[in-house]
Amino acid sequence: MSYVGPDFDPPQPRRSRRRPLLVALAVLVPGALLGWAVYGAVGAPGDAGGAAAVSASGSPSASASARDDGKKPTAGRTPTAGTAPAASPAPSRSRATARGPLAGKVVVIDPGHNPGNFRHTAAINRQVDIGTNRKECDTTGTSTNSGYTEARFTLDVAHRLRDLLQQQGATVKLTQDGDRPYGPCVDERARIGNTAHADAVVSIHADGSAAGNRGFHVILPEAVHAGAADTRPIVGPSEDLGARIAGNFVRVTGSAPSNYVGDGTGLVTRKDLGGLNLSTVPKVFIECGNMRDSKDAALLTSGAWRQKAAQGISEGIVSFLRG
Repeated sequence: MSYVGPDFDPPQPRRSRRRPLLVALAVLVPGALLGWAVYGAVGAPGDAGGAAAVSASGSPSASASARDDGKKPTAGRTPTAGTAPAASPAPSRSRATARGPLAGKVVVIDPGHNPGNFRHTAAINRQVDIGTNRKECDTTGTSTNSGYTEARFTLDVAHRLRDLLQQQGATVKLTQDGDRPYGPCVDERARIGNTAHADAVVSIHADGSAAGNRGFHVILPEAVHAGAADTRPIVGPSEDLGARIAGNFVRVTGSAPSNYVGDGTGLVTRKDLGGLNLSTVPKVFIECGNMRDSKDAALLTSGAWRQKAAQGISEGIVSFLRG
């Protein structure tokens, strides 16, 4: 699938980061890397297609979805405009009363997109400042060929992840819980994590790339210092958070890293995402799989697999916060 428009600028690879990131993974999750090696040698169970080719320059194929905190509307849908709601209220759980190994830690979960975005095209298409330039407030997200939307997927995984982290004593806040007509915009999503003084923020997504492109990838912030954006203080801790999530995601879900971006590392660095550019706290995105590939879609639509996905992300966050 090929995408065009300001929300689909192709990501630029950062080869200079790959070696240290792989070293970090080797230190953090040796078991996970062994699993990756097995996938590289024999392929994922039931995967007859094998890995998609990456260009000689290391850049992803043109079919890979490159977007900010969203994707373009699915063809055939006709949303209508709406008005912006207030931000979601702060969580009732306090740092002082939480118990468990993560007591005193705040985690913000950002479920990508909002189920109501389809009905508010004008509102989500308005431009907002992302530091380096301006992009759409938000987009609708993608869906499987059978119509299971990314917005439903991300909210379900977010709820499962919230429960797991709260059991560990963390204070958890969602940027949206299907409790507002649309959004929030990508700049507001970043502000929610910043205002909460979050110890970690994870934005949950599923990709909408071409069939045959499979696997997950974690998106890390590139060092950006422009306009309202200055990610330099969070690049290091965000890389650590992302590497731990990637390793645990492999181990718990059994899914392989993306075969179309990241050169098999499962890690991608980008500077065109407002949710990362405007963050002042450690933050990463995770694309849990490709909704447009039938084999990945079978996983993403499985409640049992979504529980594993939440568990893998949770264990990565716990490892980061306790490490």
